[in-house]
Amino acid sequence: MPSRLGKGLFYLLFLPAAIAFSGWQGWSWWSWATDPVELAASAETSPDVPSAPNAPDTIAAAVQIEIPIGTSSQQIGQDLEAAGLIRSSTAWNLWTRWQLFQQPEAGYQAGTYLLSPTQSLQDIAAVLASGDVVTRSFTVPEGWNREQIAAALAEAGFFTAEEFLRQTEIIPTEQYLWLPENLPHLEGFLFPDTYQIAVEQITPAAVVAMMLDRFEKTALPLYQQAPETDLLDWVTLASIVEKEAVVAEERSTIAGVFDNRLRESIPLGADPTVEYGLGISQTPENPLTLSQVQTPNPYNTYLNVGLPPTPISNPGLASLEASLNPAETDFLYFVARYDGTHVFSRTLQEHEAAQAKIRDEIDQVISPSGN
Repeated sequence: MPSRLGKGLFYLLFLPAAIAFSGWQGWSWWSWATDPVELAASAETSPDVPSAPNAPDTIAAAVQIEIPIGTSSQQIGQDLEAAGLIRSSTAWNLWTRWQLFQQPEAGYQAGTYLLSPTQSLQDIAAVLASGDVVTRSFTVPEGWNREQIAAALAEAGFFTAEEFLRQTEIIPTEQYLWLPENLPHLEGFLFPDTYQIAVEQITPAAVVAMMLDRFEKTALPLYQQAPETDLLDWVTLASIVEKEAVVAEERSTIAGVFDNRLRESIPLGADPTVEYGLGISQTPENPLTLSQVQTPNPYNTYLNVGLPPTPISNPGLASLEASLNPAETDFLYFVARYDGTHVFSRTLQEHEAAQAKIRDEIDQVISPSGN
C-alpha cells in the first residue's frame, strides 16, 4: 500500500514538477540562444523608439558576411556563430529545421549580407531567407563615353578602368542579337542610368550586361517603331546631339540641323566629334584650334561628310527620341553661346555673323576695359 501511494505521489507531484523544470530550463536556454549577441545601442538610449525588426542597428557595428552558393544551412550557422552574430549554431539548426518543416520550399539565399550582432537569430534568418543582399549603386550620366565610365567605376573601387574598357570591346552578339555588326566597341549602347548591383556580382562583364539590358528594355522599343532607320546611325547621331544639346528645349532643333546637313551632304561640323577623335576636351578658355579641326581622323566631321564610324558618347532617352524625330527646321548652322544655349542660322553668312558677335561678347567679358 505505501509503495502504491509513493508512486502515486511521484506521478502526481514530482514528475510534473520535473517536466516543468526541464521545460523552463529549455525555454531559458532557447531565449538566451536566440537573443541578440549584443544589446542595441539605440535601445539603451531611446527605449521608446521602435526599430525595423529585420534591419541591422545603425549604431552597432555591422558585419559583412558572404554566403557562397551551395553553402549548407549547418555551415551558415557555424559561420554566423564564428562571426559573433548568433550565440548558438545548435539553436540555428533547430530554427532552420522548424522553418523547413513549415515551408519545405524555403531556404537561405546566397550572397553578401550586412548583419548586426544586435539582431536576433530569427531576424538574421529572415534576412538570409529574403535575399536582401548588400548592393552598390553607380550612376552613368547622359553623354559620358566609355573612358569616363571606366574612370568613375575605377575610382569607386569596382575594378580597373582597363578591365572595363577591355570588356566593352567584347561584343556579345550571341546574347544581344540586335547589336550592329562589326562594332569595335560598345560605345553608344551603354545606357545612362543609375544601377544597383550585388557586391559579389561586381565584374566588368556584369556591369556591361546591365547597361546593355537597360538599352534593350528602354531604347530598343523606341527604335522598333521606326525599323527603316539604321540602328548604328541612329545611336551615333543621338550621341552627337547629346554632346551638343545642353538646354533640353533645343535638343530637337539641334537634331533637325544635323538631319538637314546629312540630307544635303554637308559636313556636320560638330566639335564633339573632333574632341572624341583626338581624345581631348575643349573649354571656353581653350577652344579647339584650327590645327586640331584640320587634323584628319575618321571622327572629324569638319573634314568628313556623314556620320562618324561609331557613337561618340552614350546618349540618354531624350537625345535618342530627338534623333529619331528631329524638328522640321530651315536651320543649317548653330553656334554655342557658352551659356548652354545656341544661336541658330539658316545661311553661312548669318552663322559667321553670329560667331563674330559671340566672340566679341567673350572678349568683353575677358577684357571689360577694352585693353
